[in-house]
Amino acid sequence: MKATETSRFPQVVIIGGGFGGLEVAKALADQPVDVLMLDKHNYHTFQPLLYQVATGSLEAGSIAFSLRKNFDDQKNFRFRVAEATQINPEKNTIDTTIGEIAYDYLVIASGSTTNFFGNKDIEHHAMPMKSIPEALDLRYMLLQHLEEAVLKATKEEREPYLNFVLVGAGPTGVELAGALAELRNNILTKDYPELKKDEMKVYLVDFMPRVLSAMSEQASAAAKDFLTKMGVEVLVNVKVDNYDGETITFEGGKSVRTKNVIWSAGVMGSVPEGLDKDIIMRGNRVKTDNICRVEGFENIFAIGDVAAMITNDTPKGHPGVAQVAIQMGKTTGKNILHLIKGETTESFKYFDKGSLATIGRNKAVADLGKIKFQGFFAWVVWMFVHLISLLGFRNKVVVFINWVGSYISYNGGSRLIIRRFVKEAVPQDAEPLPNSD
Repeated sequence: MKATETSRFPQVVIIGGGFGGLEVAKALADQPVDVLMLDKHNYHTFQPLLYQVATGSLEAGSIAFSLRKNFDDQKNFRFRVAEATQINPEKNTIDTTIGEIAYDYLVIASGSTTNFFGNKDIEHHAMPMKSIPEALDLRYMLLQHLEEAVLKATKEEREPYLNFVLVGAGPTGVELAGALAELRNNILTKDYPELKKDEMKVYLVDFMPRVLSAMSEQASAAAKDFLTKMGVEVLVNVKVDNYDGETITFEGGKSVRTKNVIWSAGVMGSVPEGLDKDIIMRGNRVKTDNICRVEGFENIFAIGDVAAMITNDTPKGHPGVAQVAIQMGKTTGKNILHLIKGETTESFKYFDKGSLATIGRNKAVADLGKIKFQGFFAWVVWMFVHLISLLGFRNKVVVFINWVGSYISYNGGSRLIIRRFVKEAVPQDAEPLPNSD
């Protein structure tokens, strides 16, 4: 593979500064390659703690870390704020918001976005939570609606402002439901003495038969029990029919009046244009071979949430979790070096280190291989794992201090409305909005 015109070394372009992209870049440190990373933000987001930003427990800066600073000692690394819009495999270039960029090797690590399954009504009115800007929008909406509820004279008028419906009972939905329940149980009447706890309702909805369906039945049962005891109404085997911004309706006729619908029911890969539709699999993921190389190409790779490595062991691809992206990133970095040197590549093998989910104070579930446990010890393990996984010493210290303060006071976070969130109006000439099915 020849180097690009601007360098005597092969240029590796990485689209995305998430968990996978970071590992590719680190694996190429001090190697005879030039690394260029592109991302629409100049920071890495620690997504597992987004829900704490959304509920005001943590500030956004404590779960974000500068991508430039993270690689300031890596001499062969460059970074640009840009979005990749089109891949041109025939020219070995990509079109971006800052112009055309040439590559010798391309790694698509662009992650995923919220999947609304084609329902434009829900897409417009519900709130996603896949990025820091979205988490902040959710925080400000939540706080604004609590402020609005204080101004309403009757319980009926307050109801839609105080009903919170979370669609999707995976880790994000479960953790956010627990955080909202704790806000109601420990903070609501302190901040808003005019309101009553029993007026704020938290619903967790999923079409699957149990919460945390990707984890063990033991973890699922414990999580549901924790949530129920905290006052969350858990609705499983329930499919959302529609949401118009005022009322969410479910198949079978049940409905809830609410202005707060948070959607975490599915994700889909964020794939730039330019690849053959035949290799775009279910969930908008790119089909790869056993070394994470995009099918049909010698020098394009896809990793993490955007990749679909279909094998007998993984007929639906790997789960969309951080550990998959991290391990794929490490393997891909090594394999790019193997290809440059003409060496034999290594097949990707995923090692499942286990799953963790927290439900609230002293409550978490853990599946670590054959070892499964719940409660306080699982909560301590969850905190430790997430703390050491954060980028930056300052972030670790800030998050730890916030957690200690919240644990002691039962009243963590400042919950300031720094800017108002206003949902855009539906265009007047919009076509009729279809249902999800």
